[in-house]
Amino acid sequence: MPATPQRRRAISRLRTGSAALAAAVGIGVTVAALPAGADTVHPDRTGHTGRTVDVQLLSFNDFHGNLEPPQGSSGTVQELQPDGTKKSVPAGGVEYLAQSLRTARKGHPYSVTAAAGDLVGASPLLSGLFHDEPTVEAMNKLGLDVTSVGNHEFDEGRAELTRLQNGGCHPKDGCYEDGKKFAGAGFPYLTANVTDEKTGKPLLKPYTVWRHKGVKIGFIGVTLEGTPDVVSANGVKGLKFHDEVETINKYAKVLNRQGVKAIVALIHEGGLPASTSYNYDCDSPGPGDGISGPITEIAKHVTSKVDALVTGHTHQAYACTIPDPSGRPRTVTSAASYGKLYTDTELTYDRRTHDIVRTSVKAPGAVNHVVDRDQPKAADLTSLIGRWNKLAAPVAGRPVGHIAADIAGRGAEAPESPLGDVITDAQLEATKAADKGGAQLALMNPGGIRSDLAFKASGSEGDGVVTYGEAFTVQPFTNMMNVVDLTGAQLLTALQQQVSGPNDASPKILQVSAGLTYTLDLTKKGADRVVKDTVKLNGAPLDPAKTYRVAMNEFLAGGGDGFAAFKDAKNKYVGPSDLDAFTAYLTAHSSASSPLTPPAANRITVVK
Repeated sequence: MPATPQRRRAISRLRTGSAALAAAVGIGVTVAALPAGADTVHPDRTGHTGRTVDVQLLSFNDFHGNLEPPQGSSGTVQELQPDGTKKSVPAGGVEYLAQSLRTARKGHPYSVTAAAGDLVGASPLLSGLFHDEPTVEAMNKLGLDVTSVGNHEFDEGRAELTRLQNGGCHPKDGCYEDGKKFAGAGFPYLTANVTDEKTGKPLLKPYTVWRHKGVKIGFIGVTLEGTPDVVSANGVKGLKFHDEVETINKYAKVLNRQGVKAIVALIHEGGLPASTSYNYDCDSPGPGDGISGPITEIAKHVTSKVDALVTGHTHQAYACTIPDPSGRPRTVTSAASYGKLYTDTELTYDRRTHDIVRTSVKAPGAVNHVVDRDQPKAADLTSLIGRWNKLAAPVAGRPVGHIAADIAGRGAEAPESPLGDVITDAQLEATKAADKGGAQLALMNPGGIRSDLAFKASGSEGDGVVTYGEAFTVQPFTNMMNVVDLTGAQLLTALQQQVSGPNDASPKILQVSAGLTYTLDLTKKGADRVVKDTVKLNGAPLDPAKTYRVAMNEFLAGGGDGFAAFKDAKNKYVGPSDLDAFTAYLTAHSSASSPLTPPAANRITVVK
């Protein structure tokens, strides 16, 4: 978003004031600009006479380019009711997110908005078709001040991430609108733990300092250290990912040396709450007792110099209190995904110590709020969506198939999803011919299925019609299909890696094409959860010595998601993209008079 002359002068003064400090430690530092309209939208009505001032920290994460309200289960949150039941509440859409944030800021003269990564990547067509320029533009408009990078920011590689930050038209597709050049993000992307292998320097700025009327808060941004395991190799080529805790602790010291005592860490790594309800009390029965996963250990070891942790990656909702290494309470939050929630955290800033006031009794309050669709839409974001939809319409609205009912993918509750069955069957059909790879079965990583297929029309296409845009939302990566040789022993090892090694604590159950069946016994531990003698292909037991032709996307073929066994595959054939395979299957197997019905999802027998 272009800066006004007044805004540019303010930014210039802030940067000039920090230059000497940055030079003293040999580290580049970005000082965040004042929030858009800070002196008019949020006038300082409290004055400077009090020792403390309340700073409002608004945050969200894992937006993934969902400019329009997400469909199906992806567009709802679970709300815990007083009687213990759960209510499904429609939520999300950037028009509503912007309006929610603007409403929340009213009456708060000190308000800063931050995100914890994956703003883009795996995006629906409206954003993904244009390399996520529409989402960055939307983030500028809604007043985002700072974000960490997520793993999906690396989907198109370091050069594209740098372009999203600095602006410029796409190197291949060029500019999308006559006379308009992409301006880039008006907020800093922070990459403290992502360095260039050759220089050792962070890819982008490691931290930023937000200043407003004498208040200064440092933000350190990191992504998960395991990003290379969940992104294609080309996306992270030449980069090194470092330990989250060590990196945050390092830069907390740097900020302290600059006189910045109030610090927030933006961490693209998350946890798993005991309940899927956004308003579940994860501090019950005690602080942090209702949450598990990687973020819990990170929170326990991040230096007490950091006052709050804004997290993401797991797409879960929580507002917890986990004691820091000194035993003091500290908030750890996440706002689910797709802009369905935002978190409002109250930070009490002490003007004398320049730090956040935290007591041993109660941490600063943090609450997740629903981005409901009953409120008015932000008009400027409605205009943005309309502008980009006009450009996308010739591609997005084309019908590619018909369905008889919702086909659950991302929102499926069982390890095997009906949409996973459709996708793997599509991949097998696209690669089974002898001259197309000769595949005998297909496997799909569950994280690559980004949505459900909803029966209800998203536009004017009519109920049950699947458009190209909707298919793209389900399969947005356009990974190329690979067909490879694997022995039965290697295939069994891969199936065991779903529930062992890196995936032991949080299993990643591969979706399987018709003909492959087995039993998954979740009462057992590790690799034993895959019952060996139940694995069959077309009714015949898997032969450890036999070679099978297996179709999968290039991400899996490269060992992504912890499936190291696939790296040993041989005789690779490269086929069509997964999206092309999916749309071709929908077109071939459905029509208005004979729509596709949801599969039974009975290929994997689950024992609990």
